[in-house]
Amino acid sequence: MADPNEIAALKASFRGALGSAESLASVKERVEQIDAGEDVGADLLEELARLSLANAVAAAALRGLVESMVGRR
Repeated sequence: MADPNEIAALKASFRGALGSAESLASVKERVEQIDAGEDVGADLLEELARLSLANAVAAAALRGLVESMVGRR
């Protein structure tokens, strides 16, 4: 029988990973528009650093939860 708390955690972790990916995707146009010959502004780099860290943490949390679920099966 499935653990309802584990399923709730999986759903929350999945939503967190999706949300962080959507936040990262929100700067896609700004990144795509960077000319290869121009410097990248500090504001964009700071935003990318913040968003990519959030994305990495959320993805790692989801992966850890999934791996622990797989390990118990």
